[in-house]
Formats: sequence, structure tokens, C-alpha cells
Amino acid sequence: MTAFTTRPDIRGTFGVVTSTHWIASSVGMAILEKVGNAFDAAVATGLVLQVVEPHLNGPAGDLPAVYHSVKSGKGVIAAQGPAPAGATIEHYRAQGLDLIPGSGLLATVIPGAFDGWMLMLREHGTMRLREVMEPAIYYAGEGHPMLPRVADQIAGLAEYFAREWPSSAEVWTPGGDTPKAQALFRNPALADTYRRLVEAGEAAGEDRIAQIDAARDEWASGFVAEAIFDYLKDAEVHDVSERRNRAVLAPEDMADWRARIEAPLSYDYHGWTLYKTGPWGQGPVLLQALAILKHFDLAAMDPMGAEFVHTVIEAMKLAYADREAYYGDPDHSEIPMEHLLSDAYNAERAKLIDETASLDQRPGRVPGFEHLADAYIDRAARDFGVAGVGAQEPTMAHLTDRKGDTVHLDVIDRWGNCVAATPSGGWLQSNPVIPGLGFPLNSRAQMFWLEEGLPTSLAPGRRPRTTLTPTLAEKDGATLVFGTPGGDQQDQWQLVWFLRFVHHGMGLQEGIDAPLFHSMHFQGSFFPRAVMPGAMMIEPNVTDGTIAALEAKGHKVTVADPWTVGRLTAAMRDAGGVLSAAATPRLMQAYAVGR
Repeated sequence: MTAFTTRPDIRGTFGVVTSTHWIASSVGMAILEKVGNAFDAAVATGLVLQVVEPHLNGPAGDLPAVYHSVKSGKGVIAAQGPAPAGATIEHYRAQGLDLIPGSGLLATVIPGAFDGWMLMLREHGTMRLREVMEPAIYYAGEGHPMLPRVADQIAGLAEYFAREWPSSAEVWTPGGDTPKAQALFRNPALADTYRRLVEAGEAAGEDRIAQIDAARDEWASGFVAEAIFDYLKDAEVHDVSERRNRAVLAPEDMADWRARIEAPLSYDYHGWTLYKTGPWGQGPVLLQALAILKHFDLAAMDPMGAEFVHTVIEAMKLAYADREAYYGDPDHSEIPMEHLLSDAYNAERAKLIDETASLDQRPGRVPGFEHLADAYIDRAARDFGVAGVGAQEPTMAHLTDRKGDTVHLDVIDRWGNCVAATPSGGWLQSNPVIPGLGFPLNSRAQMFWLEEGLPTSLAPGRRPRTTLTPTLAEKDGATLVFGTPGGDQQDQWQLVWFLRFVHHGMGLQEGIDAPLFHSMHFQGSFFPRAVMPGAMMIEPNVTDGTIAALEAKGHKVTVADPWTVGRLTAAMRDAGGVLSAAATPRLMQAYAVGR
């Protein structure tokens, strides 16, 4: 019997693209039709997502991507910008701060996304700069139908923009008018910025690589950087601290930094090998949750039942406690990742899961690193229930109840190249628009702590431990790429989907359509870094009695509105070369395309 799904799995052999916006997915497919490869398509898709979902990502944001190249194998595009040279704990403490604000200039790290896309195009793409940037230039300059959620976000901030961030008002409320949902919206300043970058590239000559390198240089130290620092030299920006603060980002920070390619972390689970970013992202937390859950017979559990939900939630709590205690930038701190993914360690972690929901923060005791576990327990106790906010993406809560978020895309081409990318940051609500450029800076520094001695302590040159976490997996000649927006929930929703795919035979779309859940027990990654012991959220269309049974086990259950949890997309190439893709129906904007 075929399971009911909201949409079919898209199937074919030529190529598939799936993303969180239908226009971006269609753009990526158009690139494949022009004989571009998966990397060319991913870059074009990602740049268009910056235009059509500006409340979720932007050029000055962050980009992790995990990929398989038929020529060079697996890799990670590491385009998470680090803290500027002037970003010291002493400086922030001198401003009277205990936490880095969730918006504004003090929350800004070196912009990473644009350079990351250019690195992907340079090293693995085949097309010229103009070919992949023209769609974004078109939609920014000629316009696109504005999503209702973007219109709502801007409406909630319009008065604030007019009062505090006039450069944002100029872009997002042109002429003082709040954009209307589904009406044509243009960002001519962004179109001009991208057009000038293409022209700078082409001025370097006919060579494709030279053009890309010239555009990267123009971004880092040319007209883009000049506009940013001309603005920052006098800017004092109001943020969620209710104060006006100045940036610490300096010209040499941007000029000296470039995105890079890294080897992924991997873990084997029931015949699948999964590939994630290093611990500068939260990606290893999914691997660690699988290392715990391999000690349970999940296949024997009802995937919509209380036993399955409880077991997975409790494993999440343990893995995320270790994330908070031990993860960070491995360039700056020793991260005991081998120990955290070891069978012996996770066999002991699995023994902590019983029939009762834990209300404690329980990081493991890693030899030589016990002080980090103790520090996390102390922080979590301090920040218990802060402002009554759960582990959500950042928001300027005193201005609007609309949350910031992220985007995701997956691409597979006919040759077997695969990309999963989760761009974020540089939201329209994160910072004022840089005059003349059409985009704001990011606010990723809010993920650092203003405390010494932690892997996530603020320090010059250190990457914030981001929540952005695309996934690639392989088994017996099949390749799978998937991911989702959602901050701390990203690896939780991906975990639930993957477990049902592996253990219960759910198809791509079937698993995406199935009710999702997540924990809010551990410390949130975003300002104000709240802790909600035992809290979880679940969509209501699970097995009868599941929610009551979870509450009986001690979970503090929030039942979400139907079809409101998770924004997963996924694509797969089976061993025979058949491609498939799927996208969430939630929010009614993500789409998979292919043939």
C-alpha cells in the first residue's frame, strides 16, 4: 500500500534541485539544463535565496555546505566567518555586557556567505561568474513576488527601521510604504552590487578562475568592503541590548579572510555513512545521537508512538548537552570529538535513557575535559527559563514576534555530484542595510560566550559554534543529501526524518510529511540563551495517545499547530542512477524539481 503524501517524490535521471523557495529551486534546475553541474546550480540557487528570502539569509551571512564531487570526493565548504581581531571579551565586558546582543554591530563576525559560494564555484563549478549570478541580479532588479512571511517581518519592523535603521527603511519600505504580500518587490541596490561584482570579475579577463578570484577580491577589499567600512566608521546602531553600539569589524578582517574547504566528519550507522561539518558547526551532534541510538531497537518501535519519540528526545538531550559543553572551533580549542563519537562512550550514554524524561543537563565526563561539563551545568542553571524563551532562532522580541531563520538547498546532477547547503545569517532583522549595497551584516557572534576558558569563548579569529548543519549520507552506491532551517532544531528534525527513513522504510516525501518533534531542554544557541528543562514540541498528528503518554513520562509537551514544525528538503541518487527529491509542504514555499 502506498503511503499518502502531500506531494510525490520527484524522480528522474537528469538532475534534481530542492530548496526552501520554488523560484530558487527552478533557477537551480535551469542551470542544470544549461549543462551546469550540481555546484553551479547550488551557487545560483543560493544567491537567489538571498533575494527571495532576505529574512532568512544574505550575502554577508554564513555558509556551510557538504558535498560529493565525482572528481575529488567528499568535502565541506567552510564559510563561517570568524570573530574580528578587535572582538575580545574585555572589549565587550567594558560595554557592560554579559551576553553578546542578538542583533546589531557588536554581533557581527566577518561576512562569509558570498566568498563561500565563490569558492564552491571556483573549485567545483564549470560556469562563468555571470551565468550563475544573472538569476539573482534579475530577481533583485526586476522583482519577485514577496512572500507573506517576509512582508509580515518587515511590517513588524517598519516603525523601528524608520526610527533607528533608516538605511533598512530605504530598502525594505521604499517610499515609506510597507511591502504587500505577493506584490512585486525589488532591491535595486543589491542587484547593482552583484552586477558590479560580475563586471569586476570580467575586467580580469576571459579566464573563469580569474574572474571568480577578482570578484572575491572586490568583495573583500574593493567597493563592497569600502562601502561597509565607510558606513561603520561612524555607525552607532541600536540593538536588543537597548543601546547603540559600534562595530569591532575592521577592513583588515575582511581583506585577510577567505572561505576554505575542509574534510567532513563521518560516522557509520546501519550501513549508512553520514558526513557532517566539524564541531565549529553543530553537525556532529546528529552523529553522536546516532551513536547513542544504535543501542536501541528503533525498528521495533512505532515511529509515531511515545516509545520512539521518548527515546529519540532523550538521546537528543544527551548529545546536545555534549554539544554545549565541548564543541567549538577546532582551530582554537582541543575538541574531544573522537571520544564523543566512540562506541564505548556512547554505550554508557545510552544507559542513561530510561522510561522517565530527564529534567537535568547531563553532559558526559570526558577525561581531561571535565571542567567544561561543569561549566555548562553552571551556565544552564544560571540561564534556566531566561525571559521564558525556548531554543529558537534569534528575534528582536521587543520589536516583533517573528523569528529569524535559515534556508536550505540540495542538488544532485546526472553525473552524481551532490551538494547540501544551509546558508543563513545577514537577515534583514539582524543589522541595518549597508548604504548602497542592499544587504545587512550578520549577527552570528551572539553564539559566543563572554566567559574565559570555553571552546565557545569569544576570541579574535575564532569561529562561532554555529547551528548550520547540512548532511550527506551514502550506502551501497546510493547517495543522500538533506537538511533544514531551524537553529537548534536542525539536527533534531533531520535525525527524526533519517531514523524513519532507515528503520521504517519511509520515502523522502513521506518522512518529510510525517509529524515532527524536537526538544527545547538544553541551552539555546541564540540570545538570550534560555534553558527549558524537559520541554519539547510535537506536531499533533501522531498516534493516538502519544502525547498523553509522553506527558506521563514527565515531558513538558507543547503541541504545535498542525504543519508548523520543520522545513526539511532531501534528494537522493540510488545505486542505479535514479534521482529523487522532496520538499516540505510546511509554509507552502519549498519545492523540489527535477527530471
